[in-house]
Amino acid sequence: MLTHEVGQRGTIVLKKPKAEEKAIDIPTGNEPDIAGLQRNIRVIYALAFFHTFMLIVPVLVPFFESKGLTLGEIFYLQAIYASMIVVLEAPSGYLADRFGRRAVLLIGSIAHGIGYLWLNFADGFISLVIFELFLGVAVSMMSGADLALLYDTEKALSESEDAHTGSIAHLGFTKSIAEGSGALLGGALALWSFDAMVLAQSLVAWICLVMAFLLIEPPVNHKEGVPRMLGFNALYQHLMNGDRILRKVFIALPLYNLATFHVVWLVQPYWEEQGLSLMMFGALWFAQSLTVGIANKCGYALEKYKGAVFSLIVIGVLPIIGHFGMAWIGGWIGIAVCFILFFCRGLFQVILVNALNRRVPGSVRATVNSLTSLTFRFGFILTGPLIGHVAETQGLATALNVLGGASVLMFVLIMLPLIKAVTLMQRSASASLQH
Repeated sequence: MLTHEVGQRGTIVLKKPKAEEKAIDIPTGNEPDIAGLQRNIRVIYALAFFHTFMLIVPVLVPFFESKGLTLGEIFYLQAIYASMIVVLEAPSGYLADRFGRRAVLLIGSIAHGIGYLWLNFADGFISLVIFELFLGVAVSMMSGADLALLYDTEKALSESEDAHTGSIAHLGFTKSIAEGSGALLGGALALWSFDAMVLAQSLVAWICLVMAFLLIEPPVNHKEGVPRMLGFNALYQHLMNGDRILRKVFIALPLYNLATFHVVWLVQPYWEEQGLSLMMFGALWFAQSLTVGIANKCGYALEKYKGAVFSLIVIGVLPIIGHFGMAWIGGWIGIAVCFILFFCRGLFQVILVNALNRRVPGSVRATVNSLTSLTFRFGFILTGPLIGHVAETQGLATALNVLGGASVLMFVLIMLPLIKAVTLMQRSASASLQH
């Protein structure tokens, strides 16, 4: 059974009864491979680095346009990519929980390498669809599995809950630095040749497979209060009818991911309107990735010292400021305001993700993380083409205003109920401690 405690300045912490804290299920006669588990942590960070070392991301819109695609078609292409992830996301999480995170990461790494190899020969919408389908397989297999493996590894090493929070922040920071450094190099390569950039990207992609081979499976804890595997109906009941904080975080996480994701595909056309060079695209993307990384590091401190409620208010307000600021101000100030949205991405990647993972048992952690990603991708399928159509026909400012209005609705309908639930839980926990 999981119990609540209220940490410093209202930080929400889940603790287990002491009798269960080290209930690691290890087969008789076998000791955990401590050296291998410690190596796991370093390898997971390395795998995350090379998986997100994206040379093509800062110039992806101009690259697709060089292949004959319009902005609307680019959003449709990303909707197809998201559809592939929706099809495989929940099954991939189930496979990771059933057969092991390492096996799923191996499959994802192979698909990742094949996808970027194919991109060297892709030209036109249909061939780019094939590229996106391979990447959809890769992301669906790898998303959630790396985080679940990191959590399980640290649990096997008897790390504390605070270590998990720090690990999420460091994992997010690693991904942001990888994406940012890849952006700098990618922008420079794009000035020389898109073909050279794609070739270099396809070589980097295969490093993920080497990293996945170096991983080991940690021992599994069967005594976390739920069975080793839950059916999807039982899992739904656990998420929706159990801890009310868990339910609201499970809903908020994919929606706030979506709220700050559309701008990823609008920011490059936004830069094009300013007449910026591709090299500047790389520099700005590096700066934005660094912003996400800094926010990853700030997220834990913000929650610890300012409290959960204050942190949730910040996460809810920043998308409103960012979208309306970009739409109304424009120019270089508008470009600067865009960093607010990337800072928000870094905050919720730590605060909301950690709040979710604290509240689910390790036996279904990969599945739950995959389900949040599935919800986010499904949301993009429904909204991405619409935003792309509005941006192409009515202009970027109109599309950003639409996103700003949606952010206001999300704050009222999603974030405020979560804040209320957290406040009530803190009061209840404080009252029980006083008695």
